[in-house]
Order: sequence, then structure tokens, then C-alpha cells
Amino acid sequence: MSRIRLLSEQVANQIAAGEVVDRPAAVVKELVENSLDAGATRVDIEVEGGGVGLVRVSDDGEGMDKDDVLLCLERHATSKLREAVELQDIRSLGFRGEALPSIASVSWLTILSRQRGQPLGTRAEVRHGVLSSVREQGCSMGTVMEVRQLFANMPARKKFLKSQRTELFHMEEAVKNLALVHPHCAFSLHVEGRSVLLCPSGESQADRMRRIFRYQDVLIPLHAPQDEDAGPGEFSRDGGIRITGYLLLPEKAPARTARLRLFVNQRAVQDAMLRHTVREALQGHLMRGYLPAGMLHVHVLPAEVDVNVHPAKREIRFKSTEVVRRLVAAAVTAALERQEQSLRENLFAPASAGAKQAYPHSIGRTTYTSQEQPTRSALASAEPQPLGGLGGMTDFAQQGTGRSVQGQVQAVAWDDAVTGQSVEQAAGADLEQQGFSGLRPIGQLFSLYLLCERQGQLVVIDQHAAHERILYGRMVQHYLSGQAPGQRLLFPVTIELEPALHETLEARQEEVATMGFVLNFFGDHTWVIKQVPALSSGLAAEVVLQEVLTTLDSAPLAAQDGRLSPAMEAVFASLACKAAIKAGNRLATQEMLDLLAQMEASDIFSRCPHGRPVLKIFSAAEVEKWFHRHGS
Repeated sequence: MSRIRLLSEQVANQIAAGEVVDRPAAVVKELVENSLDAGATRVDIEVEGGGVGLVRVSDDGEGMDKDDVLLCLERHATSKLREAVELQDIRSLGFRGEALPSIASVSWLTILSRQRGQPLGTRAEVRHGVLSSVREQGCSMGTVMEVRQLFANMPARKKFLKSQRTELFHMEEAVKNLALVHPHCAFSLHVEGRSVLLCPSGESQADRMRRIFRYQDVLIPLHAPQDEDAGPGEFSRDGGIRITGYLLLPEKAPARTARLRLFVNQRAVQDAMLRHTVREALQGHLMRGYLPAGMLHVHVLPAEVDVNVHPAKREIRFKSTEVVRRLVAAAVTAALERQEQSLRENLFAPASAGAKQAYPHSIGRTTYTSQEQPTRSALASAEPQPLGGLGGMTDFAQQGTGRSVQGQVQAVAWDDAVTGQSVEQAAGADLEQQGFSGLRPIGQLFSLYLLCERQGQLVVIDQHAAHERILYGRMVQHYLSGQAPGQRLLFPVTIELEPALHETLEARQEEVATMGFVLNFFGDHTWVIKQVPALSSGLAAEVVLQEVLTTLDSAPLAAQDGRLSPAMEAVFASLACKAAIKAGNRLATQEMLDLLAQMEASDIFSRCPHGRPVLKIFSAAEVEKWFHRHGS
């Protein structure tokens, strides 16, 4: 007698339910997707008992007649697919016809549906896969799907469900994902009679995202203005591939409800490549331990993506993975650049079109102490310098004009030894005479934070983080151009390397030389350092070399797509941090102006290489609110 036999329809449906309906959240997702495929403009979800007691999904879609109500309960019955060739052009969220029979096999399912133009609807009741009744009933146009006693006939499956709180979290996430990419549709989610989510129809994508993420700060739109066919929030190029969405400010990323949600053709997916690409593009903007947050939506021709590689359709496969990866990286990079430019215009732009730039892009390499302040003629004759000309990294860091007071609130204004003016007066007079209208330095807090004023705003700048970003940007620029300047040592330094670092140096001599080092092999594991990168000349030569080699010993060095490898970014970030001005350095007026000028000239200035914010802006209204001066 044959040992192989066909499974019954009931067993087959329960096996399918194990793949498609693994928890109540999957029921919510499948039913809401059916509503959206039916053209619904409003979807209401009600949940009781953690989704096991009741899941009810009501919509105002096109509805079904009696024949369709009965057919939708049959396995692999669908209105969205007819021929195998259509698998290459999937444009609906559901298409396999497994969801409803799978749900019906493990629950008590009731369907109530009425098509437009029909006087009555159809009500069908199914108990654990067995149709118990069908009858006509009056109802609103659309469909109501009611699932009760989920997994009542499968105690083993029910036993492996998590706590009600966990299951409700997954259901809420499923609804949020669908609501994000369908802002035209109204959504409501009620749990145990309590309203959890309310989204009105017709919202903009940005408004829907703010509601879902409970976020009120700046959103960074993903679009590239150089693409003429791309609208707001879009980036389009290469064969119809289009990237849309918004990112949260990197420093806001760890909010409880904030994470990176990925979508492909309006389908929520889990894709390691997309997630990694966004995170890689945000290097230097995210602090350690922080993750990207926002939504990334990839629009691609259906034939270019396979959505049928996972039973629950959570994973997809791109036909042109590298093209998608490149476009996503370009979209994120362009978005960050636009955000920096917008911030630059807000901080440094002239008050009027006829005014000059806020500050010159360079004020020279001379540093000053409180006893030796520059005159206006000296400033005027100073030779312009490129990014980083803050009086030389070493001098600027070491020739502070005061001392820090630990543990005390220390807001100070410096005196100009020549004129006797305060920093506010000196900076104001200088700027007004030259026609500048940017940030106006007014003091220093804790010998670390610069306090500046601009057009009804208080701007607080972390001097260390700002200088660190400037130096980092210049190091990266020099390295990628292959023209990193070096500083010859008056007395060469001899260093004996560990065997591992010695091998790394031998293998990477060309790359290390590109950074500005000149090294000679002395014998055994000993090397002579004759030149170091100019921007790190204020640091001990042997310390700089060892740090570079230690980082390169454990990671690749090569740049890709015009970007540094993570290893080199870490090297330059560490060197910039060590060389930048520190907390406790009191700055003279001109040093403050020089720092602000270099910030304005930098491509990126709002975050240090480690992702920490460089500045914080307080509006006049916020300051007045602190002192309850509103309406006074």
C-alpha cells in the first residue's frame, strides 16, 4: 500500500496558515491589504483580546457579490491574477488567494459584503474551515471581515503567541506601515474600545509620517532637484526607479516610535541591503548606537522585482540590486546636502539681497591672544585660506585665552585689548562696517559653547565639535584628491612597531603615503617618520601613525563611489577629534569669527564626524517661553 497520500483541504489550509497567519498581526495585515486592493478610502480596524478574541476590518471598497464571497474562501482563488505571465507584473498587495482560506481554517470567520448598486449584501460564516451559513443581509457598501477565536482549534500555535502587549505592538506596526504608504486612505485602529491610531484621508505624505512617528521636528525629504521629472519627495533616474520618502534628523533617530521603514511598490519589506545602504550613506551623521529613522520607498517596475520569494511577502528580490543600491545612496546623500544648505542659508545668509556674505570664507592663519588682538588693517591684509584655516590647528587648540572653570556656569565675554570693547561690540562694529549680517557672537559658555545671535534666534555652537567637523572635512578632501599636504619634522621620529602593525604598514605603504606620511624603513620593525599629515602636525607623530595603522589593520581601506571606507572615516574622525580645539579653550573675538567663517565654507558643518550635533537653535519665542513672557 502506498505511503504517499494527498493531504485533505483542511490540513493543507492549516499548513498554509502556519506560513501566512503566524500571529494576529498577520491577520490584520492580510485583511487590510485586501481592503486597499478593493479601492477602499477608509479602513477601520477593531481588536479585542490581543487579536485572538476579535479582529474586525471594515472598509468602503468595491465589495463582493454572493458568488465572490463563496469563491474567496476557496484556496488559491483570486481576482488579481489569471495567467502565470502576470507574476512578472504584480501591482496588487495580495495575489495568491491563500489569506482568507488560511484564516478561515484556524478561526471563526464572518464575511459581510455588498457591491455598489446591490440592494442587499451577503453574509457568510465559516467555522474552522467549514461553511456554516450563507444569507442575504442589509449592510453598507464595502466589506466587513470579522475573525473570532483565532487558533482555537490549534492550541499549540496559540501557546506560542507572545503577551497581549507584544501582539498588539505587532498589529499596530502592521497598520502603521500600510497607513504610511496610503495617505489618501483614512485609517482607524481601536483596541479594546480605545482609539490607538486615527489617520484622516487626504493627508500629505509628510503629515501622515509626522502623525505615525509622533514627530514634529524637521523632515529630510528624499529627492534630487537636478531630476526634472522628480516631484517633491522623489528621486528618479535609471529605468524608472524612483526613491521617495523622508528621514528624521539623525540626532532624533532613537525615538521610541521612530525606525527606518522600508517599502517597495507600497509593500512593507525587510531588506538588509536597503537598510545597510541608508546607514552607510549616513556615516558621519549618526552617533554610535543610533539607527536611521524615517521611511524609504522604492518605486520600481513590477518586472524588476520579485515579491513572491517569501510566504508572507515580507522579503523581495531586485533584478538590478546594484542600481537600486546606488540610487538609494545617492538620494540619501543629496538629501543631507540639501538639509545642510538650507541650514547654512538660515544661519549665514544676508538679511537682504543687497547685503554681503555673512563672513568671508577665510580670515587668515594668524592666531591671537587676549594681549595681542588684530587690528582691522591686519584682518584686511590677511591672505585667504581654504577650509580649516583657523589659525593653524595646533595654535588654535593650544593658545586659548583663558582657563575653564569646571563644575561652574561660566558665561563670558572677552575684552578687546586694543579697543576695550566687549566681544558683542567688537564683532558688531566689525560686521556692520563690512556689511555682514550673519551670526553675531555674544559670549562663551563653560569655555566650550559659543553663544551667537541672529535675527530673533539664539544659536549655541559646540566649538570642539564645529572645529572637529571642519578638520575632518579637509582631511577627507585632501585624501580623496590624493594631494594631502604634509608637515616635515625638524627632528625625525623613530618608532618600533608591533609585528602586526609592521605588516600592515608594509602592505599599505602607498595608501599611508597618500595621507601625507613620509616614512623610511630603519630595520627590523623600526621606522623613521620624516613627515606627517599637515593637519595632524600638532599631535605626536608616533601616536598618529599607530592610530592609523591600528584602524587599518582590521578593516579595508579602499574608497567606493567617491566615499571613504568606514575604516578611513574612523581614522580621520579620530585625528580630527584629537587635533580640534578643546573644552576649556577661551577664544578671542577674531577666533570666533574665524570659526564661524570656516563653518559657513564647509560642505557639512551641523554634525561632527561622530554624528554629534554641532549647534542648537532657539527661537525668540522659545526663550520668552522660559520666562513666561508670552503675551506680555
